[in-house]
Amino acid sequence: MNIHEKYIKRCIEIAKNGLGNTRPNPSVGSVIVLNNKIIGEGFTSEYGGNHAEVNAINSVKDKSQLKSATLYVTLEPCSHFGKTPPCSDLIILNKIPNVVIGCVDDSLKVAGKGIEKLKNSGCNVTVGILENECKTHHKRFFTFQNKQRPFIILKWAETKDGFMAPELKNEQKPVWITNIYSRQLTHKWRTEEQAILVGTNTVLQDNPSLTARDWKGENPVRIVINKEGKLSKKFNVFNKESKTILITNKDIDFSNNMVKQICHVLFKHNITSVIIEGGSKTIQMFIDENLWDEARVFTGNCTFKKGLKAPVLSGRLISESTIFEDLLKIYSND
Repeated sequence: MNIHEKYIKRCIEIAKNGLGNTRPNPSVGSVIVLNNKIIGEGFTSEYGGNHAEVNAINSVKDKSQLKSATLYVTLEPCSHFGKTPPCSDLIILNKIPNVVIGCVDDSLKVAGKGIEKLKNSGCNVTVGILENECKTHHKRFFTFQNKQRPFIILKWAETKDGFMAPELKNEQKPVWITNIYSRQLTHKWRTEEQAILVGTNTVLQDNPSLTARDWKGENPVRIVINKEGKLSKKFNVFNKESKTILITNKDIDFSNNMVKQICHVLFKHNITSVIIEGGSKTIQMFIDENLWDEARVFTGNCTFKKGLKAPVLSGRLISESTIFEDLLKIYSND
């Protein structure tokens, strides 16, 4: 690993601190280095607040050091006015001579303009360090910008014999397949994504809250596909813990290309990422339309013998791990 990769790797690590808080902006990480020593670092603040480069520059106590330093950042500094002034202007103002960038921001508002502005000011700019890793970190942002839909994560738990739910249920609540640690991880994921989506049957059968109650962080926006829009407001998804959006026959045509229409509705609501949590029919619908980016599948240490079959998925396995007795496999849709 060369010196540039070392510090871009650090940028990616601190950028993760902003996941779930910066949306719809990307969670960027930045460090400032002088004589092989980090003198400042920062990540993107909550939406409307400072960008990573601003926080990194502000963290440097002796600003005179900036004139000899190198600024590292996961994503190209912005060149336009939004909620905040352009980061490229601040870099130029502080006369930082070297900037190392993980990946280019190919959104229409930036698309190389930040790099061009820095170079025109005399700054030495290096681009493409750990580019794939940076693009993976910013996958939600790039998917939303380039595909005009949210980054889609499928998530479910199944038994060792391939069922999502038993044949018979006595109560209107979930039947847990995984252990408490897997469920806590699921709640952590909910804080990292902007929305969570389920179908009507999941609400009727399980009455879920769809919140991140077992992890500190912001609850996701709840999306419920409900054709007639007649769900009782007594269900937990309508409590005051988070916003809930119903997608009804007023929003989409339920007889044709439902998934693409759902994605369009979410894009209009400025949803940059969504977890599809159920049920089996809803998840399979996204699989069949090949509209998903990542799948996170738990296999619990139990069997049902009969019941609701889990979705059938083919994708590239990118990781496999165990959480006590549970098996977690993560797939990518290449």
